[in-house]
Amino acid sequence: VVKRKESIKNCRGTILGDHHVVEAFLGEGGFGVVTRCRNTKNNQTVAIKVNKSDPEILQQAKQEIFILEQLRRLDPDRCNIRICLNFELLDQSLWDYIGGWNNQGLSIRELRPILHQIANALFHLGSVGIVHADLKPANIMVVTRHESPIKVKLIDFGLACPASALIPGYRVGTVGYCAPEVMLGIPYDEAIDMWALGLVAVELATGVPLYPGRDDYDVLKFIIETQGQLPDHLLESGLYTHYYFIEDNYYEQRWTFKTKEQFQYETDYQSKETRYIKLKYTHTHTHTHTHTQYVTFQHLVL
Repeated sequence: VVKRKESIKNCRGTILGDHHVVEAFLGEGGFGVVTRCRNTKNNQTVAIKVNKSDPEILQQAKQEIFILEQLRRLDPDRCNIRICLNFELLDQSLWDYIGGWNNQGLSIRELRPILHQIANALFHLGSVGIVHADLKPANIMVVTRHESPIKVKLIDFGLACPASALIPGYRVGTVGYCAPEVMLGIPYDEAIDMWALGLVAVELATGVPLYPGRDDYDVLKFIIETQGQLPDHLLESGLYTHYYFIEDNYYEQRWTFKTKEQFQYETDYQSKETRYIKLKYTHTHTHTHTHTQYVTFQHLVL
């Protein structure tokens, strides 16, 4: 564990454990930092995750270790999962990989095997009752970017937990990739990983995130504009529904999403448009895609 991130950033040469020497600081997140280390016994270069010395974070780290122990029953390579807190130094994340292509997005030929591998990882997580709960491009590492198709692995199980232990209202995930159930405190399950996978797919295809909100209000606003109003029966079970919606029993639609002016008046948060691409929801079901587009879509998902 580490008390201050500076103590790791400036500790080149420090020995972690018995035989890992810190060579460089790689990055940091909410739970700690990642360092590049050299194993003095076999001279192998690895990355080691060092958690902050906060009681809640330490408890979360124990949960992550428990999850990783459960995943050891699987074949990590076959399941496209990366296990261990002391892990191989992988090439780069999908987030960095997309940036290397100037955020132009990937072709169907490139995209399909990547999505297949991620879906495969989620399938095997589900087979042992585990929810990843923080799926995003930054948590998908590219193993072989110079090969075609590229191979990827799912990493960072810091928020993962058994599906049976999910608690409504407990925050997981990252803004922009969270399912509405998580943001609104509605009971949720492993389907939140599939929601995030859909957003990852759009981001890989377009090169930009679909819902790049700075706050849950922004993301919910984008979701409703893109996919339509959330069903009343779901909103009624949300612990935080009243924070974002106005209840009115006199209309057929019981809940109305607060305007940005209403939300700013109540919270002092100023919502801003941050989307690169905008999709609009329509109540009609007219066929607007060409035959070629349908065939391309079939090649992606089948």
